[in-house]
Amino acid sequence: QVQLVESGGGLVQPGGSLRLSCAASGMIFSLYDMGWYRQAPGKQRELVAAITNGGSANYADSVKGRFTISRDNAKNTVYLQMNSLKPEDTAVYYCNAFRKTSVYEDDYWGQGTQVTVSS
Repeated sequence: QVQLVESGGGLVQPGGSLRLSCAASGMIFSLYDMGWYRQAPGKQRELVAAITNGGSANYADSVKGRFTISRDNAKNTVYLQMNSLKPEDTAVYYCNAFRKTSVYEDDYWGQGTQVTVSS
């Protein structure tokens, strides 16, 4: 059974930093592309950052230069380092694992972790 468990969310002041972690189990982590999404109240879920199984990363324009996604395949964990946080970064952040082959597609989600940026 695949599980993705996020941690590291919380309340932080504007300009502060947080590091989110997502620990995966029940899957061959190194085969999956991993992503962080977020959903603010009243808004659609959006992609924040993603990293392929080969280590290539991409970011939403709104977080470029402030957020960094990384992965540790030995620990089955993906991270999101968030610096220079802004109130508009407030959202529930979700971890996603995705893999597509010629015969099937896997798509798994964590339960989410709340990030609140406020003074």
